[in-house]
Amino acid sequence: MALFAAKHTRKLRNIDVETYDAVFFPGGYGLLWDLASDSFAIKLIRDFHAANRPIAMVCHAPAILRDVKKANGEYLVKGVSLTGFKNDEDTEIELLHHLLFSLEDELKGRGAKYVSKANWEANVIVDGPLMTGQSPASAAPLAQALAERLKA
Repeated sequence: MALFAAKHTRKLRNIDVETYDAVFFPGGYGLLWDLASDSFAIKLIRDFHAANRPIAMVCHAPAILRDVKKANGEYLVKGVSLTGFKNDEDTEIELLHHLLFSLEDELKGRGAKYVSKANWEANVIVDGPLMTGQSPASAAPLAQALAERLKA
């Protein structure tokens, strides 16, 4: 079943994103390597944000925001409240020093108002079209917040 799914999964680049009302990026460490510097993902987020369409991201997915800039050249996250997997959580599972970069440090360094709770606690932060969740416990409440936004 997993092999079938992998072989038949459409690539993000091959999806007409203009037909979607929102985007949801699940977490995972691969995002630090695969999507954080992906020009298509960066443009998708910039375009969704400019159009005020919801962008939901949980765990390490906010790492994709690292290099997203607005039309004026400022980082998209500057002055924006958000969350994501925190350094203490990566340290607790002994992975912080093995990562390409620290999500928390990079976003703070670009001017984000990083908001966190205790390790592994559900934490959802919504600031305009950007909706972020801190840890795996945040996935369900983030999905619920996105569903409510789409109903409105």
